[in-house]
Amino acid sequence: MMKKKSIPASKPLLILFLCQIISALDVPLDSKLLEELSQPPTITHQSPKDYIVDPRENIVIQCEAKGKPPPSFSWTRNGTHFDIDKDAQVTMKPNSGTLVINIMNGGKAEAYEGVYQCTARNERGAAISNNIVIRPSRSPLWTKEKLEPHQVREGDSLVLHCRPPVGLPPPIIFWMDNAFQRLPQSERVSQGLNGDLYFSNVQPEDTREDYICYARFNHTQTIQQKQPISVKVFSMDSLNDTIAANLSDTDIYGAKPVTERQPVLLTPTGSTSTKVELRGNVLLLECIAAGLPTPVIRWIKEGGELPANRTFFENFKKTLKIIDVSEADSGNYKCIARNTLGSVHHVISVTVKAAPYWITAPRNLVLSPGEDGTLICRANGSPKPSISWLANGVPIAIAPEDPSRKVDGDTIIFSHVQERSSAVYQCNASNEYGYLLANAFVNVLAEPPRILTPANKLYQVIADSPALLDCAYFGSPKPEIEWFKGVKGSILRGNEYVFHDNGTLEIPVAQKDSTGTYTCVARNELGKIQNEVHLEIKDPTMIIKQPEYKVVQRYGQVSFECIIKHDSTLLPTVIWLKDNGELPDDERFLVGKDNLTIMNVTDKDDGTYTCIVNTTLDSVSASAVLTVVAAPPTPAIIYARPNPPFDLELTGQLERSIELSWIPGDENNSPITHFVIEYEDGLHEPGVWHYQTEVPGTQTTVQLKLSPYVNYSFRVVAVNKIGRSQPSEPSEQYLTKSASPDENPANVQGIGSEPDNLVITWESLKGFQSNGPGLQYKVSWRQKDVDDEWTSVIVANVSKYIVSGTPTFVPYEIKVQALNDLGYAPEPSEVIGHSGEDLPMVAPGNVQVHVINSTLAKVHWDPVPLKTVRGHLQGYKVYYWKVQSLSRRSRRHVEKKILTFRGNKTFGMLPGLEPYSSYKLNVRVVNGKGEGPASPDKVFKTPEGVPSSPSYLKITNPTLDSLTLEWGSPTHPNGVLTSYILKFQPINNTHELGPLVEIRIPANESSLILKNLNYSTRYKFYFNAQTSVGSGSQITEEAVTIMDEAMASRQVDIATQGWFIGLMCAVALLILILLIVCFIRRNKGGKYPVKEKEDAHADPEIQPMKEDDGTFGEYSDAEDHKPLKKGSRTPSDRTVKKEDSDDSLVDYGEGVNGQFNEDGSFIGQYSGKKEKEPAEGNESSEAPSPVNAMNSFV
Repeated sequence: MMKKKSIPASKPLLILFLCQIISALDVPLDSKLLEELSQPPTITHQSPKDYIVDPRENIVIQCEAKGKPPPSFSWTRNGTHFDIDKDAQVTMKPNSGTLVINIMNGGKAEAYEGVYQCTARNERGAAISNNIVIRPSRSPLWTKEKLEPHQVREGDSLVLHCRPPVGLPPPIIFWMDNAFQRLPQSERVSQGLNGDLYFSNVQPEDTREDYICYARFNHTQTIQQKQPISVKVFSMDSLNDTIAANLSDTDIYGAKPVTERQPVLLTPTGSTSTKVELRGNVLLLECIAAGLPTPVIRWIKEGGELPANRTFFENFKKTLKIIDVSEADSGNYKCIARNTLGSVHHVISVTVKAAPYWITAPRNLVLSPGEDGTLICRANGSPKPSISWLANGVPIAIAPEDPSRKVDGDTIIFSHVQERSSAVYQCNASNEYGYLLANAFVNVLAEPPRILTPANKLYQVIADSPALLDCAYFGSPKPEIEWFKGVKGSILRGNEYVFHDNGTLEIPVAQKDSTGTYTCVARNELGKIQNEVHLEIKDPTMIIKQPEYKVVQRYGQVSFECIIKHDSTLLPTVIWLKDNGELPDDERFLVGKDNLTIMNVTDKDDGTYTCIVNTTLDSVSASAVLTVVAAPPTPAIIYARPNPPFDLELTGQLERSIELSWIPGDENNSPITHFVIEYEDGLHEPGVWHYQTEVPGTQTTVQLKLSPYVNYSFRVVAVNKIGRSQPSEPSEQYLTKSASPDENPANVQGIGSEPDNLVITWESLKGFQSNGPGLQYKVSWRQKDVDDEWTSVIVANVSKYIVSGTPTFVPYEIKVQALNDLGYAPEPSEVIGHSGEDLPMVAPGNVQVHVINSTLAKVHWDPVPLKTVRGHLQGYKVYYWKVQSLSRRSRRHVEKKILTFRGNKTFGMLPGLEPYSSYKLNVRVVNGKGEGPASPDKVFKTPEGVPSSPSYLKITNPTLDSLTLEWGSPTHPNGVLTSYILKFQPINNTHELGPLVEIRIPANESSLILKNLNYSTRYKFYFNAQTSVGSGSQITEEAVTIMDEAMASRQVDIATQGWFIGLMCAVALLILILLIVCFIRRNKGGKYPVKEKEDAHADPEIQPMKEDDGTFGEYSDAEDHKPLKKGSRTPSDRTVKKEDSDDSLVDYGEGVNGQFNEDGSFIGQYSGKKEKEPAEGNESSEAPSPVNAMNSFV
């Protein structure tokens, strides 16, 4: 018979907790999803619990929260409702719970002292902040008192009391003189933790009248001064002289000489005392002793050791400092004061208590209706804290009942929750030393499944690689995910698939048959949804012929091949590199489809060449080395790398130098250019060789500089044009002596990682730089411009030290000094660092916008006070976004734009605005930590602009005398449209434009019928829209009215007649014949025949003589002197030169007007050609076509 297993009574809570882990929902960080899901409030930012404010500045009490719907905020003050509307000095920032109390305009900080608490509430619950205690800082004056001068014998002890006024926070105490110089302190004279000045024994040099105690109140940046204290020390010699002057010779006189005394404790008093400190704080224990000689203080812990790495000694070992104390540091601490006469001790019993601290803080729960869950709140402390629960800010005992919850001490158990169970729960853990408050919501959601991965997403994967198909989802209850392949495929199972909790399907080794469509199905009890994605498997890219090693002679040519094979659907790109860098910009490098060719090779081309093939999915590469050698004198000479040097010898050993010599190996027909000397440090890095130096190839000895505390071995490498030799055999070892460090760490920096710390970093010294064993670093720091003493700590061989508890973003002087067992390095230089930045506190004020035009605006703002930046001011960011278009009144998804203005600028230009729109903007200050709060949103509007072109222009329904125009309004009207402008004009056969007609059309029209147009005419249209600002850009179109059908038929009939075609052929033949005749005549040469005859029978009597040179001119008959006919050839100045012959056919053929008409007739003096008349109207000047010729007959 099977037995049922029983569950022990102690385990139900554990099982419920495990159920919570299994069933609690994770909400994906999808912005769209987060906007749609309801969520109770969550406090995201609040002021510290103990908030000390400057009484001179406005008080800002932070309270920021998020939730869906956005939460509303309210405040309590001293446990009762704080009505901010009734106090004119108090305002709440918009969309925020942050209070701003106006002190700078008449308010009193003391009036607002108290305990404040913020509540953020929406329909899903209420979250509360910590109790924020507001206290203004105080820096009271010293009470007036009459200070008597101190008269002390040499060797006695003395305490000068400071007793500073009680301030908030407590002041920092220091002693100075009238010249504002720090009083020197030592083992003999030092300041106690209470501010008093202790003298273990006074000396004559302690006499002075200006011992002044100062109290610095950091919060208000004020310093208060106590009245000066006068101290006069009487030495024994002077005291004896005074006594002798007042006594007779027979009197016995003489003060006792200065006597040595054994130690006595000045503070603390007695033999024992107690001290209580809180966990995590700094424990400070103090012992100051009187005595002569000055006592030395030593500290021990009874029954244990002082904690390593957390213990520091200050004030000349009079103060024991233990940081980050815990309960384990409780115990008895003994201080022992000793000098040559004896010792005294004091035991301080230390008890470490603890304010509450978290073991398990409650975490938000997102559950589905009907699910179970738990909220666990576990804290520890000393004494152990008590746990109390609140629901929506109300103690859970008096909160509205919820049957689904049960409180069991530090745990709330939820079972079968419903949507009404949504609430915010607060856990308060408190003891006498403090409290912790945590908000955790329970959000019960009932949501059908949603798939967040885009539909039909395409995944491309190289074969044999893993494929990851996403199916990001959300639903409540948590949906179950199933995957299918194909439209009607079965559910995917088996070892060949991996199903991830986030819905992703993994195919560890994708093959070609993995290609296809995959369907992801998500279902819960509220519904089902599916999504398809597609997977394509691609062939891998391969280099099937790789570049090979080449040796080429100088000035030769070399080629590297890189032949690839790739998937046909992927587009590869091939890149060639030389020595992992780009190829030289040189035309000698020719990159082909599958090779690289280098022409006219030089020595600089020597190196490694790499072929890289990239696709969108993979990348492969292959490399080869090119070696360039000199042209060999004969084919028999072989060039090679040199043989390694040998016979290494060390001589002239000194502490910091040594001489190394060697014998070169065979250079193998290529001269050795240089030797490289390397060393091994067998003490710090055995087996690792480092570069030391190099010398010319003609040198075989070198003087080497050495570092202390290094066990050296040396080797030599020879180098020629071909390459490097193998290293020589190592030399004998040589160990140098230890010394203190020669140098300090480099790159010392101080940058805070948190608002309350300073992270000091440096570059550690290398092993051989340590110069000796026991390398450590002395890290020192002090706040700049505050006159603080240096605080120092010695740390091990690390490269970082964190100073905690610093003020936010203040400058520090920092130095890091190296030391080892033999001493310190030289004094290091100081660097300036800053403690951690915090987010800026305030937003820029007085934001003003000046709109310059419809697309440009200028924004101004007042700079924030530098002390509120709390970091390095990097600039200001302007967020601006379009709210709506004033012409359309339609809202759209708000896309915020960001402009960053570097430095302390107080204005900036906003370009690219859309005309006639409403915008909002705000300004934020930026430091290294991030952005500060935003200024209130500023609304501004841009004026109208000119519109864009109409979206389209269509011309339809052509008739003999009309056309129909249709158009669309501009995509961007940029204002209110007033009208449309239509311009059009006819275009004739020569593309000349006719007169332009303009028509103005009302803005509400979208079509127009143009009438009374010419038939068979092309028109060009120009169309644009107008606003009150002006006209926008235009669009153009062309259209043709139809012609009369009878006319078109007649034209076609004439143009196709046989006689017309024959006539045209005859004209063309005649032109060809005339061209041939003129060509023959032109090539015949000489002058016209008539002229030749006249030259043969020249009559001297009738040959006129030229007046200028007495020679006879050429003959010309009477026709030469007749007026020239119209159209004859004349010079450009419209005159005929007497010397020119008008009878030369050559002159006519080659003159300016020597041309042929289309019918073959010659154009010249004998042609009778008329000058060309201007074209009339729109007639064409071109030769007429057959159709045009027939048109002219009609």
